[in-house]
Amino acid sequence: MQGLIGRRVLSGTAQSLLRQRCFSQVAQSEVLPDNGVATPKMPPFDYTPPPYTGPTADEIFAQRKEYLSPSMFYFYNKPLNIVDGKRQYLFDESGRRYLDGFGGIATVSCGHCHPDVVEAIVNQTKRIQHSTILYLNHAIGDFAQALASKLPANLKVVFFTNSGTEANELAMLIARLYTGSHDIISLRNAYHGNAAGTMGATAQGNWKFNVIQSGVHHAVNPDPYRGVFGADGEKYANDVQDLIDFGTSGHVAGFMCEAIQGVGGIVELAQGYLPAVYNSVKKAGGLFIADEVQCGFARTGSNFWGFEGHGVVPDIVTMAKGIGNGIPLGAVVTTPEVAEVLTRRNYFNTFGGNPVCTAAGLAVLKVIEKEKLQDNAFVVGSYLKERLNALKDKYELIGDVRGRGLMLGVELVTDRELKTPAKAETVHIMEKMKDLGVLIGKGGFYGNVFRITPPLCFTKDDADFLVDAMDYTMSKI
Repeated sequence: MQGLIGRRVLSGTAQSLLRQRCFSQVAQSEVLPDNGVATPKMPPFDYTPPPYTGPTADEIFAQRKEYLSPSMFYFYNKPLNIVDGKRQYLFDESGRRYLDGFGGIATVSCGHCHPDVVEAIVNQTKRIQHSTILYLNHAIGDFAQALASKLPANLKVVFFTNSGTEANELAMLIARLYTGSHDIISLRNAYHGNAAGTMGATAQGNWKFNVIQSGVHHAVNPDPYRGVFGADGEKYANDVQDLIDFGTSGHVAGFMCEAIQGVGGIVELAQGYLPAVYNSVKKAGGLFIADEVQCGFARTGSNFWGFEGHGVVPDIVTMAKGIGNGIPLGAVVTTPEVAEVLTRRNYFNTFGGNPVCTAAGLAVLKVIEKEKLQDNAFVVGSYLKERLNALKDKYELIGDVRGRGLMLGVELVTDRELKTPAKAETVHIMEKMKDLGVLIGKGGFYGNVFRITPPLCFTKDDADFLVDAMDYTMSKI
């Protein structure tokens, strides 16, 4: 089977069919040939978690099945019971260590249980956990000021929320109020949340229920790998102008997008796309909403925010996940002029701006700066991407490697010409990498893209271990 992955000896379709048949046989038999690839070794780490005395994974799973929503899904045939975390590592109930290559879905920015963040949370909790923003407390103002200092132009008015979904809901509301228009344009393959408005902006059938979702138009996705125009961003941008001309009154509330689509499979926007779209949307009276929920907070390495890599300045920026290193926290940042529209009525969020959460957020910003995590994301992420591209040269199974910094995607296909999604192989490799001690995510519309979004304290040794584990696993298919 290694010969089929390593080089082309058959036509694309015949090779695809043979690969699928052979993969099925290997997965069932588990009798794997010796291929000469050494078993990877996890880097040393000076931490031993305290003994775990809680319920077992089986007991927790049974409890979840009885008392929690049946919509919850899990990675792995036997879900892991994660009980401890430190920096870029996680530990299960037996004390076994795993390299966290997923970061709680691009959420753990500083590292698990970073002492500075923990200290900020504990100290604030000891003073007061919650009052209300109807009273004064310096924690919310301190964090808002620090956050505004990381943004360009006049983006300095902050509204705090509890999640990225809430932040995107509020951003859409603000855009509609400010412009007096209802229509919003987002991208196909986008994910912006699962509430009433954001489900409309989300454009993947996997995440949409059959409920009324109005006022959103989905433009052709400027996907350099699967898109109809390849990497030509300006050609994709023409579709946005067409949507404005033919699908709206000619006036829109806004355009919303991620600089790198996270749930969509770490898809980068074709270069030249955002500046062209920006011009079209501005002519139609709309605002540009940058969804930085996953690609913000230094994750892309080259910039603090994903949109900065495209030479445009948004009117509204939404953020969550990495903002709090795991604390429920989100935010919308806009200009004083745009923010004024929420004074037309009362806008209130009970927990938005909670002192514990905002104290944590400020600590996260300080850690990112103090430990130069943006620089680390660039250096280690570039190295990791280079190693993943070397794997792509070795295995036909890898169709594409993409992303920036420590937000990387590896798309698996059974045929590079047809780009046939390798769904079964993706699940199989994830399972085997977990057995070796490496945890990564998956996404994309077809569920065939590895999402690699580790804590920003990831090292080159960690990158080597992750790639070696992927190499070892693929060599046995």
